[in-house]
Amino acid sequence: MSKTPSSISALIDEWETIGEFAADVGCGYEAARQMRLRESISPRHWNGVIAAASRKSITGIDWKWLATRHTSSRKAVSA
Repeated sequence: MSKTPSSISALIDEWETIGEFAADVGCGYEAARQMRLRESISPRHWNGVIAAASRKSITGIDWKWLATRHTSSRKAVSA
């Protein structure tokens, strides 16, 4: 992939199914489904997401990318 995904759901959509994303990240199906629904990934899953994205050659997915989306989703929830 040559372009960094613009959102959490766009990142998850790089996998054929949410189940495949969950397996690659190392979390449960329901956790992955909630990540997509909430547009936020819990920091406890960041290492797994970064590693899984790297294995799929998805560029730009790192701690900063995840933290930016986590912070903006937290602001939206608290507003």
